[in-house]
Amino acid sequence: MSKTRYLVELGSCLGVYVLAVLVSMLLLDHGIATGIWRPITALIPMVPGVGLCWVIVRQFGRMDELQRRVQFEALGFAFAGTAILTFSYGFLETVGFARISMFSVWSIMGVLWALGMALARRRYR
Repeated sequence: MSKTRYLVELGSCLGVYVLAVLVSMLLLDHGIATGIWRPITALIPMVPGVGLCWVIVRQFGRMDELQRRVQFEALGFAFAGTAILTFSYGFLETVGFARISMFSVWSIMGVLWALGMALARRRYR
C-alpha cells in the first residue's frame, strides 16, 4: 500500500511540476510576466518542487531500517560524488572550460544516486 501511495503522490507532484514549468515558461516567453513578476514567475515550479521534497521525505519515514540504510548510503555516495565532480569542473572553468548551467548539478546527483542505490543494494543482497 505505501509504495502505491508514494507513486500516486510522487506522480501527482511531478504532474503539477511539469504544468507549473509550462505555465511559467509561457508567461515568461510571451512577455506576460514583467518587472518584479519575472523572478516570481520563474520560481512558480518550486512550489510543487517543495511538494516533491515533502513526498520523498514522507516515503523515507515509511521505509524499514534496511531500506533507509540503502537510501542513506546511496545519498551519501551521490552527495560526495556530486561535490567532487562539480568542484572539479568549477576549477576547470577558471582555466577556460565552458560554464555549465546549475541545472546539470541535479542531473549529476540523480545519476549518482541511482548508481549508489545499485551499489548499496548489491552490497546488502
